Amino acid sequence: MGLARQRPGTNAFAMDVLCARILERHRDSIRVQKPHLAVPNLTRIIGATLTLSNKHGFHATTLRQLAEASGLSMGGLYTYFDSKPTLLSMILGEVAETAAEVLTAPPANVKQDARKHLHWIIATHVRMSEAMQPWFVFSFMEAKSFPHAERQRAIEMEVMTEKIIADVLKQGVASGVFAIDQVTLTASLIKPLLQDWYVKRAKYRRRGTSIEAYINAVGAFVDAAVAGRTRPGRVATGSRTRSRPTAQP
Repeated sequence: MGLARQRPGTNAFAMDVLCARILERHRDSIRVQKPHLAVPNLTRIIGATLTLSNKHGFHATTLRQLAEASGLSMGGLYTYFDSKPTLLSMILGEVAETAAEVLTAPPANVKQDARKHLHWIIATHVRMSEAMQPWFVFSFMEAKSFPHAERQRAIEMEVMTEKIIADVLKQGVASGVFAIDQVTLTASLIKPLLQDWYVKRAKYRRRGTSIEAYINAVGAFVDAAVAGRTRPGRVATGSRTRSRPTAQP
């Protein structure tokens, strides 16, 4: 699908496109093979699952409720998955695969600059989670009630993102751009800032905080926390700088 080449928020993250990817990955178990039939039904199934889970929780949602909400019969559901854990695995797998594909493919012009790379990760993650908010909220909020295997997968997704951030922080420390004593811990502190956008979306909506304002605020906050060698009295904030009396050289 080439998701890594597209800006998060484009059609690459539309429900039907993501469901087409699910079909490709699960062709061995999905009995309806024709995309023009399977993708619309998967879109209805996944959409209904995310909506019902947001209201009742995935564990409490029954297949009968899902059939009614999706407009498919019980038999129709079983042509796409054989159990709720399988359906859960499909959803988590798509979130994990999409995040990994997008976040590990930065543009060439930022890859060699740790500060630009870190800002790119922040902006890209926030935009991707905005485009896929129901998917990300589901993965985060429902994790505690997942079966062990799926709960472990959700944990691994978080660890993956932290490692991507940590690798960029290490690059920045090595080049003197960042001054960090505990890279892994710092990465784990940055991750919740990215999650807050989709987990507490209503809060930011009430405050009138735009996605651009949030990205810029997180970028400036992280810059101030990890800044290494900068001009005295200045700290970088993306492509601009601002005064900071206590900045270290």
